[in-house]
Amino acid sequence: DGWVAAQYARRGHPGWAALSLALLAAASAAAQACSWLWLRSDPPALRPAVPAALLAALHLLQLGFFFRCLYALKVGWRVCWAKAEEEDEQRHMAFISHDISMLRLFETFLENTPQLTLLLYVILRTNKAELSQGLGMGTAFLCVSWALLDYHQSLRSFLQDKYELSLGSSIIYFLWNLFLICPRILALALFALLWPYGVAVHFSLVWLAMFLWVSLQGTDFMESPGPEQLYRAMVAVILYFSWFNVARGRTLHRSIIYHGFILVDSTLLGLAWLWGRAPEEEELSYLIPVVSAALPCYLLGLGLRVTYYKWLHPNVQVRQEGRYDEVDANGGGDGVEFRSFLEPDLVNRRMQWLAQTHFSLSQPAQQHFLNGAAAV
Repeated sequence: DGWVAAQYARRGHPGWAALSLALLAAASAAAQACSWLWLRSDPPALRPAVPAALLAALHLLQLGFFFRCLYALKVGWRVCWAKAEEEDEQRHMAFISHDISMLRLFETFLENTPQLTLLLYVILRTNKAELSQGLGMGTAFLCVSWALLDYHQSLRSFLQDKYELSLGSSIIYFLWNLFLICPRILALALFALLWPYGVAVHFSLVWLAMFLWVSLQGTDFMESPGPEQLYRAMVAVILYFSWFNVARGRTLHRSIIYHGFILVDSTLLGLAWLWGRAPEEEELSYLIPVVSAALPCYLLGLGLRVTYYKWLHPNVQVRQEGRYDEVDANGGGDGVEFRSFLEPDLVNRRMQWLAQTHFSLSQPAQQHFLNGAAAV
């Protein structure tokens, strides 16, 4: 990232360099803050055997997530050599891996997607793309979709009798997110070509609307009200680019409202570029068929999502066996048991709450309890 920013500055675009570094700093600071707050709320038995002062210093140095990954590798190595009947380390590994998956998702949408939009804007503005830029942009799109798939699979590990995503289901899940995110990024980059500072205004207004929407749904992810506002702010950034469920119950109506809003918003951004572009910009005429293909691409993503929930979702297998699993889009019954309830001393309350927004629960809704406390 520093190398890219230095290239921007050397080519006479200090604003692009500053924006690139600012996005990196803001995303890193938010992720490190979440990591530190989560470590403080974890039960002492599940925290790394490292002094609190050292943990705080690592997070101030923006190394908290890196430390978490190293610690997960250490625990994972012990799991590999543990006996089959020794499950404590396996549950511990699952506990910390859920947080890593969530932090990776935050980092992806707070850093990669804005920088991806900036990179596409720079390529379109200069009308020149280096091989490294093209490869980086393609890799970034794949990483965003992969982060969403990894997050979904991490949530599914909370089900006691879970049905894993098949290879075909995973591919469709991955592709539908890819096809929905690509047109969104393209629309934002095109609008930035027309009105660079307008993107900041657009982001502020849409982010505020998403923040209010998340707040009205009554999230209960963090341990206290203050950090909860940080979580809602980060989720609002994710919603600016992609769908993210934050409330229990059927999501079909909420999903229709969200995708309808994003579809209209992105279409207006694309039409604004078509209407406002200068006639002499003939070198960008190749973008017209690209823009024309953006709407079918988004509709294809929605079609793949419908296909997933209709034929490839694990719900299909559950219904065939007379059981019920998820309620993510179509609703469902009860009877789902969470693995975490069997080991209340190792409950990751944060990921449990997120799993409850995607999976139905046979027990009544649980009251608020501290992370790692008994789920009773």
